[in-house]
Amino acid sequence: MVAQEFTVDLNKPLVFQVGHLGEAYQEWVHQPIVSKEGPRFFANDLLEFLTRTVWWAVPVIWLPVVGWCLTKSIQMGNTPLQLALMVVTGIFLWTLIEYTLHRFLFHIKTESYWGNTVHYLLHGCHHKHPMDGLRLVFPPAATAILCLPFWNLVKLIATPSTTPALFGGGLFGYVMYDCTHYYLHHGQPSNDPAKNLKRYHLNHHFRIQNKGFGITSSLWDSVFGTLPPTKSSSQSS
Repeated sequence: MVAQEFTVDLNKPLVFQVGHLGEAYQEWVHQPIVSKEGPRFFANDLLEFLTRTVWWAVPVIWLPVVGWCLTKSIQMGNTPLQLALMVVTGIFLWTLIEYTLHRFLFHIKTESYWGNTVHYLLHGCHHKHPMDGLRLVFPPAATAILCLPFWNLVKLIATPSTTPALFGGGLFGYVMYDCTHYYLHHGQPSNDPAKNLKRYHLNHHFRIQNKGFGITSSLWDSVFGTLPPTKSSSQSS
């Protein structure tokens, strides 16, 4: 007897279905459904509510925290120039974190039931439904949980007086990342560099999904050799 392949019913909550796809999950999740109407994740209304986040919640919630960090740093005796340097350093470090998470965690290969389920919640849903505007930015509750280990990491590598500004810079980098990511999917830029960046990111979604992991820039793709080939070079090869 041949086991029948599992089929996802898009009219039912998806999260607890996708795990049953097993090895077929990777192929299924990377076949986008282009619709602004997002799927239902959970039958439970509270869990469903927690998966939906409007983009403007990110700057509204986290920019005041950035401001508190920078104020704390000034109170510790840092000059405006020192503050600016630490913020820029924090933003730069965030771009590396952004690339690393996207490449090695968000695009991890899974095939077990819970592996597929967690991956779908983390990033697979975005590749399956890339135009779902309410599941494009990271939910604030999840961001708050992740802030704690990142704060401790900064404390480990920085001095007490530089920790708040470095963390604030990194958090500001995150805010720019999430807002940029939303804009690349739903904005209509007419000029570079935004127009080119939108093309670069949509190429990752719809053409070569194992390349082009940068969101706010292609810097780390260049450094680590994951730049997608141009259409001309790919056609000639």
